[in-house]
Amino acid sequence: MIAKPSADGIGPAACFVGIWLTAKSRRKSENTLDHGRRAVGSHWCLQDLNFASIDIARTRERDDIFALVCSASLIESGSDLYTHNLVRYFAKDAEVCDWLQDHWEPEELQHGQALKAYVQHVWPEFDWNSAYADFLKQYSKLCTAENLEPTRGQELAARCVVEMGTTTYYQALNSVCDEPVLRGLAWRIRNDELQHYGRFYRYFLKYQSQEPVSRSLVVAALWRRLAELRQSDTEIALRCAADWRFGERKAPPSFDAIRKQAFGLVRVQYPIKLAMRMTLKPLQLNPRFQRWTERPIAAIVSRIMLS
Repeated sequence: MIAKPSADGIGPAACFVGIWLTAKSRRKSENTLDHGRRAVGSHWCLQDLNFASIDIARTRERDDIFALVCSASLIESGSDLYTHNLVRYFAKDAEVCDWLQDHWEPEELQHGQALKAYVQHVWPEFDWNSAYADFLKQYSKLCTAENLEPTRGQELAARCVVEMGTTTYYQALNSVCDEPVLRGLAWRIRNDELQHYGRFYRYFLKYQSQEPVSRSLVVAALWRRLAELRQSDTEIALRCAADWRFGERKAPPSFDAIRKQAFGLVRVQYPIKLAMRMTLKPLQLNPRFQRWTERPIAAIVSRIMLS
């Protein structure tokens, strides 16, 4: 997803002012978000998924599930565009570039391939390739190096927000669907995204030690990317999926209705506490101050992710 500065500057992030100025100590967490040290498990491949065993009857008539799965497949399949921007941005850092090219990009593209395969098994009449071409045409105009954060540390903090968004999205999808193959796939992707978060966070700490930026600049980067989560690639992908799926119906639903239905489903099981913790982690707050901020931050994250 691409972050662009808000026309109003930081906007609602002003409520973070206390965080910027008064939190002085760094939190050392030992949970699964800590530097990505705890692996979720060995990586998987497409051959591990038994698409022939999909219970098609459970999802075939679910427009909300289609919208969520298909839009995700389009976004994941376009990951190479963003990877190329990041590789150029971190060109002098072989460690980051090697991981982006050898691990992150292949895994993100595999997510896209697996989700595409699921869509084609359940909705074989859907023209996925045309929908993707439409998505790519629009998305490529936004996915430019100019939209990256002004410093590498800020960009890595912003990447943590994106990985938060994908981790919680797939966790919610796993919870709200009852088709076993899709549930398993969503959980595999969720685990990958959690590991990606840990790696980006580790690199963020690396740059904070080499090229430190103030907490206020980190907050600004977090807010900009958080505000963009539902307004860039997600919006484009959902619209393309809807246009190519529902456009030829005699009485096609409006895009707003499709979006409301899809995200209304996610809202039921959205892991807001996990989203809040992942969003706050790059600020490295002391535990006591973080507990004080959790309720207002959770409200902000919920409003952006689920409205």
